[in-house]
Amino acid sequence: MMLLHGESEYNQIGRLGGDSPLSENGLNYADKLKEYFEIESLKDLRVWSSQKIRAAQTASNMRELATNVEYWKVLDEIDAGICEGLTYEDFEARYPKQFAERDKDKYHYRYPSGESYEDLVARLEPVIMELERQSNVLVISHQAVLRCILAYFTNKNREELPYLKVPLHTVIKLTPKAYSCEVEMFKFDIKAVNTYREKPGHPVRLPFRSFLWSSALSCY
Repeated sequence: MMLLHGESEYNQIGRLGGDSPLSENGLNYADKLKEYFEIESLKDLRVWSSQKIRAAQTASNMRELATNVEYWKVLDEIDAGICEGLTYEDFEARYPKQFAERDKDKYHYRYPSGESYEDLVARLEPVIMELERQSNVLVISHQAVLRCILAYFTNKNREELPYLKVPLHTVIKLTPKAYSCEVEMFKFDIKAVNTYREKPGHPVRLPFRSFLWSSALSCY
């Protein structure tokens, strides 16, 4: 299983990267996660979290339920280089050529002094190999990181990978099937901004089964 950290203060104002704490909505989500996993009652649950503040805060309540909680720098968000902390509007205004190049080929585009999705895939390879050998692991990380992991386990290509939807306040469950994984998304009824940016000219539909998790007792 994996999930995006709770909504952060930077999410609310549309800024890239950074290391901001959770918003009030995000803190509420972190509390509800504990209820969700108490119901799931998974044996020997292990949590692997990014070291970023927003991910660590999301993982904090899981310490009582998990066998162990580990914080891995390799799970930190893609490095946006000189664009860290900018909004997309700032990015386009300050670096219009870079912005256009990213829209043209998001997988290979590398932020100046930062990373590309291609770099991120290479960085995450050891994590993905370890996930293949483990069970009952919960990964708490970031949008680009979870896209890479999700793409690997669902056989998505490099054109699809950077545009996979990884919503806030949603638990993503992967169940192994022949040659791939079934994906189920359990969305919490907790307000959050939409961090998804469509591929220019190509609206993307959510390709996985999605459910609303509105309380500790029901899943729709």
